[in-house]
Amino acid sequence: MVLGQRIDPYLAFNFKVEIRGLVVAGFSEVSGLQAETETEDYREGGLNQYVHKLAKLTKYPNLVLKRGLTDSEVLWQWHQQVVAGTIQRQNGSVILLDATSTEKWRWNFSQAYPVKWMGPDFKADGNSVAIETLELVHNGIWKA
Repeated sequence: MVLGQRIDPYLAFNFKVEIRGLVVAGFSEVSGLQAETETEDYREGGLNQYVHKLAKLTKYPNLVLKRGLTDSEVLWQWHQQVVAGTIQRQNGSVILLDATSTEKWRWNFSQAYPVKWMGPDFKADGNSVAIETLELVHNGIWKA
């Protein structure tokens, strides 16, 4: 980096989602890229200036994927398999692209399966896109 060189942040609207190495859909929104490590307070006898914070379990919230409803039924069928009692865990990635569609960041998730599917809200007086939502549980996120 050159001193004084401006580095702009990436824009959040340019991304894609892969599951099993395939781009599964053009999602309009992804949320839940998060990791939180719980801590436990430990008070040391005779030390009154601070409390030790000991790391415990790291938790990952569900990934929530939203996209315009299309003729593709892949995500719907995956969720229906879970409803029928067949859990098919899949690995995947959320990929951030720059303005030239070059991959800049990749967050991998492992052993995911859908736990919630939501269909679109219909309004006769509106003209918005029909959005479906798929919520995935997983075993963790890491940057590739």
